[in-house]
Amino acid sequence: MDFDPLISGVSEVIRAIPRSGLLMATVAAMVVGWIGSALVSRKVAGGRLVRGIGTIALGAILVTLVLQLSRFDPRLEVAVPSLGLPEQRVEGNETVIPLAADGHYWLEAKINGVPARFLVDTGATLTAVSAETAERAGLQARSGGVPVMISTANGTVTADLTTLESLAFGNIEASGLDAVIAPNLGRTNVIGMNFLSRLEGWRVEKGDLILDPGGLAQVETRR
Repeated sequence: MDFDPLISGVSEVIRAIPRSGLLMATVAAMVVGWIGSALVSRKVAGGRLVRGIGTIALGAILVTLVLQLSRFDPRLEVAVPSLGLPEQRVEGNETVIPLAADGHYWLEAKINGVPARFLVDTGATLTAVSAETAERAGLQARSGGVPVMISTANGTVTADLTTLESLAFGNIEASGLDAVIAPNLGRTNVIGMNFLSRLEGWRVEKGDLILDPGGLAQVETRR
């Protein structure tokens, strides 16, 4: 059995702890819980209270994590005003993306008004931007969340979540969209299923990819 992927994944999680307030809070809550359990086993006064605090903290962290993960899929997404996260919306009209010579669908978009080229990837769970694109567009890693583990050609790495205030191309504009700032992407940016699943529908006709947010019929071809 090859343990290298598992070891690599665990190592990335450990390295991500200092960058994530939520992961640091999880470690702290676990330590408090262990201390409380040790106090209870020794019948020290206040041990149950300490253990209870650790348990409540872990429960709150779990709820926060579930809310974060639910934003990746509109079928699971719930309102999260307590976290201060914006509503994710994709609006506009039908846009056609021709098949490129390399067999992929590429489009020219703007992130917060900054031009960026994207690959449409139905196999990607999340929309991802390169570190270079994130810097040009002024994107900041979201504090308080858990870094996302993604697979790259160089192995498993952690990527920070961010929010795209505006992602526009053709007749379509998304706002408040979750994305990851992915290392090792080079200059490649990816539109993933968390964007595509918020459309009214998408389909391939005569080789062209047609994205339909459900607005009025007004087709624009992107090259």
